[in-house]
Amino acid sequence: MGVLACSPRSTPRASFSGGALNPSSSFFVRSLIHIFIPSFFLENFSILETHLTWLCICSVFVTAVNLVLYLVVKPNASSKRSSLSYKVTRFLKCCIYFLMSCFFFHVIFVLYGAPLIELVLETFLFAVILSTFTTVPCLCLLGPNIKAWLRVFSRNGVTSIWENSLQITTISSFIGTWLGAFPIPLDWERPWQVWPISCTLGATFGYVAGLVISPLWIYWNRKQLTYKNN
Repeated sequence: MGVLACSPRSTPRASFSGGALNPSSSFFVRSLIHIFIPSFFLENFSILETHLTWLCICSVFVTAVNLVLYLVVKPNASSKRSSLSYKVTRFLKCCIYFLMSCFFFHVIFVLYGAPLIELVLETFLFAVILSTFTTVPCLCLLGPNIKAWLRVFSRNGVTSIWENSLQITTISSFIGTWLGAFPIPLDWERPWQVWPISCTLGATFGYVAGLVISPLWIYWNRKQLTYKNN
């Protein structure tokens, strides 16, 4: 995934040194915060009994951590200074893209069998948490640039280890969501089979798995990774 064959002169090797925070440590921080922080704010915390509240808090903290890490690490820092109006416009576009992502996922869930009228709030919050795991990192790293998104998720389109990590965490979140839907129709009569608890747990476990796997995959393949210059 993301391994590009190019000439040595025009393609720098993946760098794993320098910077205040490397991908491995930043992903580890994200995974710890978004799992354990909600329990500090909820009395008698339970993912099953306080599921909707957990979804809201989890979404807020994952988004906040992504933004903070982006501002600290600045993986795509540009030497050009941007005007205030440009930054405001970019921020508003990101907000619109996020909302569009939430509504898009909500529609997809309904088309795949989620209740249309009942449990609307639950379905929408599930769409919000999945957008938080997938769309927010894309917006932080690539901005509201659909062409850049298509490039990163196309074959041989990755240009940095951050984009490799974005690929892995996004795909693992979708896979976790898909796997989380399998127990719902089974007759086990478990409380976590109620829509959309198993799917949100699957998305969360998939996201965390991506956070763990991505730095390990990058480190394991560090000698083979080369990236095209933008």
